[in-house]
Amino acid sequence: MLDRPTPSSAAVPPVPPEDQALLDAYSRAVIDVVDRVGPAVVRLDVKTGGRHGGTGSGVIVAPDGLVLTNSHVVGGAARVSVATVDGRNLTAQVVGDDPDTDLALVRIDAPVTLPAAPLGNSKLLKRGQLVIAIGNPLGFESTVTTGVVSALGRSLRARSGRLIDDVIQTDAALNPGNSGGPLVSSHGEVVGINTAVIMGAQGICFAVAANTASFVLGELVRHGRVRRAYIGIAAQQFTLSRRRQLAAGLMQESAVMVATVEPASPAERAGIAAGDIILALDGTAVTGADDLIRILVGDKIGRSVEVVTLRNGEHRVVSLVPAERPHRG
Repeated sequence: MLDRPTPSSAAVPPVPPEDQALLDAYSRAVIDVVDRVGPAVVRLDVKTGGRHGGTGSGVIVAPDGLVLTNSHVVGGAARVSVATVDGRNLTAQVVGDDPDTDLALVRIDAPVTLPAAPLGNSKLLKRGQLVIAIGNPLGFESTVTTGVVSALGRSLRARSGRLIDDVIQTDAALNPGNSGGPLVSSHGEVVGINTAVIMGAQGICFAVAANTASFVLGELVRHGRVRRAYIGIAAQQFTLSRRRQLAAGLMQESAVMVATVEPASPAERAGIAAGDIILALDGTAVTGADDLIRILVGDKIGRSVEVVTLRNGEHRVVSLVPAERPHRG
């Protein structure tokens, strides 16, 4: 009896070599991304009325000191403090913020050359894909969490009241202070800007897609604000099946499906309804919700544009006149 191993003394079976190789590859992928992108992640300290107003994260997107973050982190502030991973404390001004997408741009005052992270193409993301979040949750600097893309094409209501379309859902753990930090792919590209956590839920966190961030970044650099047209819909990316493509004679693999239509909006006046699939707007193919955001820029306001839709398998072409969305500062 004494020669027989008891359950408590039994040796833990070794990890099979093939499983160990997978774990090692996963670890190397995460470490590589953190080494490349981590130095571009900063802590932002905001003061309002001479008092400390809060802390968030940001990601440097240009070596001369352009930092992308959340509107709810720096909105209402003229200046912020930026702390880099290498210990520098710098002052910066808020170039502009866009509450409708919860994004903002900050520029560091001093002439600097800093490590920057590239923005990727969020349209290429797949559910289940590995993603890494880097930020400063609850004041713990340079924290790394990992997870997967849980869902794509979500809509999230911004503090301005507008729905942010094409939001990424992830189970990478986020906490207050992660806001404004990057969600990064295993290729080391920023695919989203972390923006929201559902308090009380586990593994349900959200990031604004990088393609939306890229558009907003360009507008804020050029104009200091985003002047955009609006047609009055909430939409999400929709994958066109091969059967639907062949039946409708389509080449594109994706479009957007209208989820809701606002009353008395340009879309409602044009006869667009929930469930319609938008294929093109003003002669440009629409393959995702971020395409709508990029197409509906200031020069579309007040002029008639054509919208190509698919309803019950039939093509429809309607005209509408986008209005200007009131700017919410």
